[in-house]
Amino acid sequence: MAATESEEIPSIPKFLMDCSAKDIALTGGRLLSKDLSQACGVVLGFAETWCPRARGRNVPCPISPKGRNTNIEIHSSSQRACAVDPTCVLCMECFLASVHREHRYRMTTSGGGGFCDCGDTEAWKQGPYCLKHEPTASGAMEEDPLAHLSEDMIGRAYNIFAIAFKYAVDMLTWVEEDRLPSGLEPPEKEDTYYCMLFNDEVHTYEQVIYTLQKAVNCTQKEAVSFATTVDRDGRRSVRYGDFQFCDQAKTVIVRNTSRQTKPLKVQVMHSSVVAHQGFALKLFIWLSQVIGYSGGLRRILCQVGLQQRSAEDNSSLVDKLMLCDSKLWKGARNIYHQLFMSSLLMDLKNKKLFAVRFAKNYQQLQRDFMEDDHERVVSVTALSVQLFTVPTLARILITEENLMTTIIQTFIDHLMRQRDSHGRFQFERYTAIQAFKFRRVQSLIGDLKYVLVSKPTEWTDKLREKFLEGFEVFLQLLKRMQGMDPVTRQVGQHIEMEPEWEAAFTLQMKLTHIISMMQEWCASDERVLIEAYRKCLIVLLQCQSGPCDGEQPITLSMCGHSLDSIQYRVSQHQVSIHLPVSRLFSGLHVLLSKTEVAYRFPELLPLSELSPPLLIEHPLHCMVLCAQVHAGMWRRNGFSLVNQIYYYHNVKCRVEMYDKDLVMLQAGASMMDPNHFLMIMLCRFELYQIFNSPDYGKRFSSEHTNKDVLQQNNTLIEEMLHLIMMVVGERYTAGVGQVSAEDEIKREIVHQLCIRPMAHSELVKALPEDENKETGMERVIETVASFKKPGLTGRGLYELKRECTKEFNLFFYHYSRADQSKAEEAQRKLRKQNGEDTALPPPVLPHFCPLFASLVNILQSDVYLYILRTVLQWVVEPNGHAWTESMLQRVLHLIGMALLEEKQQLESSSEDSDFTFNFTSKVSRPGEAPENSPSILAMLETLQNAPHLEVYKDMIKWILKLFGVIKKMRERSNSAPIVESGGHSVEECLRDKDKADRKRKAEIARLRREKIMAQMSEMQRHFIDENRELFQQTLEELEASSSTAPDNSPIVPDAALTALGPRQTRVFEKKQVVTCILCQEEQEIKMNNKAMVLASFVQRSTVLSKNRTRTIQDPENYDPLFMQPDLACGTHIGSCGHIMHAHCWQSYFDAVQAKEQRRQQRLRVHTSYDVENGEFLCPLCECLSNTVIPLLPSPRSPLNSDNSRNFSGIPILSHWLKCTLQQLNVLKKMQEKQMLPDNLSNSNPEGMEVSEGFRPDIKPKNPYSESIKEMLTTLATATYKVGLKVHPNEQDPRVPIMCWGSCAYTIQAIERFLADEEKPLFGHLPCRQDDCLKALTRFAASHWTVSSLSVVQKHYARLLAVLVPDEDETQIPPSILDVDMFHLLVSLVFSFPALYCHDFTGVSLAVGHHHLFHLVTMAHIVQILLTSSTEENTMDQESADGDEEAAALAMYDKLRQYSGSALNLMSSGWHLWQYIKTGIMPYLRCSALFFHYLNSVPVPVELQENGPQHFELLCRYLSLPTNLMSLFQTNSDSIERLIQRWCGVTEVQSFVKGERTAISYPRESNKLIDLPDDYSCLINRASCFTCPKSGGDKSRAPTLCLVCGGMLCSQSYCCQTELEGEDVGACTAHTYTCGCGVGIFLRVRESQVLFLAGKTKGCFYPPPYLDDYGETDQGLRRGNPLHLCKERYRKLQKLWQQHSITEEIGHAQEANQTLVGIDWQHL
Repeated sequence: MAATESEEIPSIPKFLMDCSAKDIALTGGRLLSKDLSQACGVVLGFAETWCPRARGRNVPCPISPKGRNTNIEIHSSSQRACAVDPTCVLCMECFLASVHREHRYRMTTSGGGGFCDCGDTEAWKQGPYCLKHEPTASGAMEEDPLAHLSEDMIGRAYNIFAIAFKYAVDMLTWVEEDRLPSGLEPPEKEDTYYCMLFNDEVHTYEQVIYTLQKAVNCTQKEAVSFATTVDRDGRRSVRYGDFQFCDQAKTVIVRNTSRQTKPLKVQVMHSSVVAHQGFALKLFIWLSQVIGYSGGLRRILCQVGLQQRSAEDNSSLVDKLMLCDSKLWKGARNIYHQLFMSSLLMDLKNKKLFAVRFAKNYQQLQRDFMEDDHERVVSVTALSVQLFTVPTLARILITEENLMTTIIQTFIDHLMRQRDSHGRFQFERYTAIQAFKFRRVQSLIGDLKYVLVSKPTEWTDKLREKFLEGFEVFLQLLKRMQGMDPVTRQVGQHIEMEPEWEAAFTLQMKLTHIISMMQEWCASDERVLIEAYRKCLIVLLQCQSGPCDGEQPITLSMCGHSLDSIQYRVSQHQVSIHLPVSRLFSGLHVLLSKTEVAYRFPELLPLSELSPPLLIEHPLHCMVLCAQVHAGMWRRNGFSLVNQIYYYHNVKCRVEMYDKDLVMLQAGASMMDPNHFLMIMLCRFELYQIFNSPDYGKRFSSEHTNKDVLQQNNTLIEEMLHLIMMVVGERYTAGVGQVSAEDEIKREIVHQLCIRPMAHSELVKALPEDENKETGMERVIETVASFKKPGLTGRGLYELKRECTKEFNLFFYHYSRADQSKAEEAQRKLRKQNGEDTALPPPVLPHFCPLFASLVNILQSDVYLYILRTVLQWVVEPNGHAWTESMLQRVLHLIGMALLEEKQQLESSSEDSDFTFNFTSKVSRPGEAPENSPSILAMLETLQNAPHLEVYKDMIKWILKLFGVIKKMRERSNSAPIVESGGHSVEECLRDKDKADRKRKAEIARLRREKIMAQMSEMQRHFIDENRELFQQTLEELEASSSTAPDNSPIVPDAALTALGPRQTRVFEKKQVVTCILCQEEQEIKMNNKAMVLASFVQRSTVLSKNRTRTIQDPENYDPLFMQPDLACGTHIGSCGHIMHAHCWQSYFDAVQAKEQRRQQRLRVHTSYDVENGEFLCPLCECLSNTVIPLLPSPRSPLNSDNSRNFSGIPILSHWLKCTLQQLNVLKKMQEKQMLPDNLSNSNPEGMEVSEGFRPDIKPKNPYSESIKEMLTTLATATYKVGLKVHPNEQDPRVPIMCWGSCAYTIQAIERFLADEEKPLFGHLPCRQDDCLKALTRFAASHWTVSSLSVVQKHYARLLAVLVPDEDETQIPPSILDVDMFHLLVSLVFSFPALYCHDFTGVSLAVGHHHLFHLVTMAHIVQILLTSSTEENTMDQESADGDEEAAALAMYDKLRQYSGSALNLMSSGWHLWQYIKTGIMPYLRCSALFFHYLNSVPVPVELQENGPQHFELLCRYLSLPTNLMSLFQTNSDSIERLIQRWCGVTEVQSFVKGERTAISYPRESNKLIDLPDDYSCLINRASCFTCPKSGGDKSRAPTLCLVCGGMLCSQSYCCQTELEGEDVGACTAHTYTCGCGVGIFLRVRESQVLFLAGKTKGCFYPPPYLDDYGETDQGLRRGNPLHLCKERYRKLQKLWQQHSITEEIGHAQEANQTLVGIDWQHL
């Protein structure tokens, strides 16, 4: 690594000095840069030796930057506890070695480059260092990095850096295309040019690819490569040649891309310019590497870059480069940004100087960025996050460079062109282009947020001055927003065009946190707060002194109070929902109370200048506007206004909009006479005349009523009453009420959980976030809620603790109407369950702060009482139409609030205090003139017994009860102190009385129910007596049906049940009657009936594969007869289990096809099924299907009926084999000589002995109806087509093979799944799988009846040749090591009837099955013994060797002998027997399933439960001896020769010699890959993954295959490949090699599982990773730590093992049609 003094420094090779510009351009400057680097090493000398790389403070690890990285970002937990701001991040390596690992943290991923914040003491309040970067005691002191370098070294380094840096900057900022700067021009200028295509963010990949194909005449693959490079690097040469040749391409590109948008940027550049620019980039890369060796070299380079170029020119090389940023291409920008970050940003001294230069150029940089079309991530302006978030730098830039003012003024300047005549912002229609431009302007807000994110702890006079200067400019920005987008109520006709509103609300949302942070800065210093308050008031008065539309003076009078006001109608005049100045002022007003400045320095505040009616005017307009919109008065104004009202209340905006308006109303009301405040409210709600009209309630009758006006007025009254509640009752704002921030959050959570139990993410969404994206929920959630963990599905939920329900406020001001209704219903239901009354009284409220204390007087003001009395009079009056139940509910709530306030003040008042709140006495007084109306209390007592108000009875009771308690408290207040328990005792007595009433009513109801039930029982008894005969007959039929045997009942006990062979248990199959789901007709399953079918789905599968690399290369010539033991690719058939008539299904499918064909091509939409491939949805369950399985009776009875009558004995295996081979030879000779069958009726073929009774001339009669035969062919053809991926061909000889193979593979898949789930083999399959296996087995057993007999017979002969090799050497069968024995067994059993149908010797078909099964079983045992020699012997022998063990050892010795003694020597028979038992179990289990469904023999009860004796039970059920080795002894003569031949083949000899491998048994079940417990490990792995085709670039969408563990570059052009003539993405291509077209992937950056099936089907699925709250985080939006949920991953694995991925995709696409339109093949 380090150079030594003795080493010879290499010189620049001479050939490089002789290179032309063309040569340099063609090599891209790679060689030249490499050798110039070596030359620079000569000049620098031995920097590496003298300057080891520093560690510790301010030299973070170069892995991930602040806010910009390609690795995982770990954001520290509570930002207030650890991190200074939310941009502080740690790379994975540092995080794992830091104290923050145990904290609550947030993880995200992003693109870019830079450094993590480990070692930055300004970024962390605690734990700034990880263990790896902890500074040593000696290194803790700061020192000059240049001290390590000699003066000579410094001088040489400075010179070479200055030359290299200036050259690189000059070349990158060079604008001439065809010539170089003077001094660099070559002696001879050649006519060699490049047509350079540049990247932009406007044109799509498709447009660029299409254009390049036309312009430079390249292939699509080349065009894709060009486009990918342009997108990645920013520019790419697309043509090389003379000027004219390149200019032609430029002309075509510009012409083709300029039709709708601006054209692609193309330049024809001389090759020498391109070469020098490429070399300049190499120089920057080299400089980045060199300065990494030494802090001194870094310091020198920084000095070179920041040095002023001349006295006249105040700029530096860094300035020049930054100011030309927008003119550079993406690749150049990225390289010099990385150089800046590794040099200027890592040197503290120069970081400050660079920050100053950045701030000076800030306005120009932002102007350039606005004109540029590249994303911010590749703009130099993005470096602001590295500078402005450092607290010390931010303070310096504010005070010295006035940065805050600069940012805000720049922002205003960019928006100033969009103003109306009053100077307010007026944005153009929010099109896509406008949104793009507006997003760029909003980046300025992000920079301002960075500056303000860290509040100062110490203020200086200079900081105060500059902050207030910036605050004043910020007020000018808000002033231009005040009143923007005004609306006027549309009357008569609907508005023609929806007005623009999105831009204004986008701006408001972006500024929300800025406004909050401004207030926090003000609150941190008293002088700043007072001055800011003054400045804000001045601007507010300026805003309100403007022209007021429709404001005329008016005098209001009510209840003896009068007030001069203005006549303003919201429903007639302009009103705006945007009032940022008013809201900022209300926020500052609350801070005066919160910080107690208002009490300590009242003389410094301009409180005398405040005009309360003026303060409340505009916020009150907004509230009235919302009320009128809810009342339906603004319907004709369209959805734009509805959307504005929605966002006004939405959690994203309400903190600085709705909430601040309410605070402003509270502030104004606290400084006013409460009667005047209420009168202004009535006037603005346009209800003043209604409440001033004594007979308003009587004027409305059912005949003479404008219902719309009445309904509107009622809604407005309800909204006005609700607003009064909010003004008086909303005290959970620090500064308004005596509460903390935690109390406010706690109250929000309580009211959300009162609606229903909620997940953590739902609660977070419902709570406002601060500037750190924190809600504060974690600090208080445990005190108010308990967490309920999730199950296999769903999410973890928080449930409200019971004791917190008392804090529920039905009219909580953040409830929407829907939320309020749900909460009311939930709380009433809860109170009923707890045996309580259904009253929902207001909660006890905290006290107001002194500045707002006068608000409680509203609750006892004259106008307030008059409003309550008026509404109650409407309710009491008969036939009243002027009130609603909601209105009454609000009045009762307001009365309850006033009573609670009085009770609270009585309890807290001392003996000598002056108590003024006396609501109870006022509500007890009767009304005043013009007529003496009853008191409020009297009206409540009247309403208590009103039958039409039953739902509010409990609430009225509660009010009257509380009134009594307060009355008693007042009576006792003069004589004795109030004891709180006394009040409670009164309440308890009343509560006990209510409980007694409810108990009495419940008892009456119970007796009534018992009486009704007795009457019904008596009526039933009379009915039975009257119909005794009919009833007796029914009982007899039930007994008869229950006594009959169930389906397939045997006539032997369980212990003797045998599934095959001569002793096969006889069963009597009951007739099976099924119902068609389409026509609802019933039909019996019979051979000669019409076919009944099951909807089914055939698919290729690799679920059981042990070798995914082996695929079918040539489907047309592939021979599938022998399945290899690795089960590389099989065919699986599944079914949903729904039955149809074959003709009904055919009609349904024809209708689906016709529907698709009728639909015009341009109107066709994607569907979840492909009709052209025969796919359809099950008519009942909509499960994806592509064929049908015919339902058949048991195939045994018709085949055995004729030729098994003369059964005389059971031939032994050797005799049976001899006869079978003779019969096969006869058939073979017949086929060879093409002899006619009738010529052989009485004579044998030459030289052949034929056993008596074998009649090859007899052709069996097909017992099935034409309908069934057609369905047999349909399923067989579909299996053949899908399994081999070929065109359908009924005559292909491979059709029956595919049918047999699909049956065997499906059985194997189900057996493996049951084994993995540790479920019994029988009794636990779902009905649909049980029906599918039965139908599939019977179909495969019957398919030979519709196939060519000769073809099936040939297959049988070839299959048998594996076990019994014949003398024919033309077709050499595979060795027993290369055949899956279960597939072989199934194929032999299914093909044997084609031979047996000619056999009339009287030997049963069952005998053939018996011998075939024994023969295959013995071959499998030999397989196991041969492969067991490679297994390590790790088991301890548990018992002495017995007969089985001795026989196994003897057999193994024979195998050693026959294989040439190459097998390992084994001395333990016990171990061999264990190998055999363990290895053969899957085969026995599959065989039991197979013969059970084939022969319909029931299974013993013991096999339907898990148990240790399954081996013996399976052997007995399958007619095998429990000592399997006795099979060899029984047939020793014939088997001995067979074993010798099995072991003598070349493949077996190669295996035992170690020259090849073989599958060992039992095969391990395939599972999805093991995933790490912590998701951050996956993200870290994905961040290190580079695109295999993009030269080491990071993949944008790394995707993990959960089947094989491969990482893929998904959803990108770079990794697209051609598959079957179509370009597909990496995932789709991978599915065809890994999963036969089906794949299951994890998109790591999105935390999302992806299912793919073929090119057109796919869906997204929840990942198996959950956070601590039991929720997934798709898209990593919340960023909570994620951990693997093993249960959910197991569920995912089940879907895969059960071949349900395609079915899941189908259901998902049917449920969500947007999934169908996604181009899944590009993923």
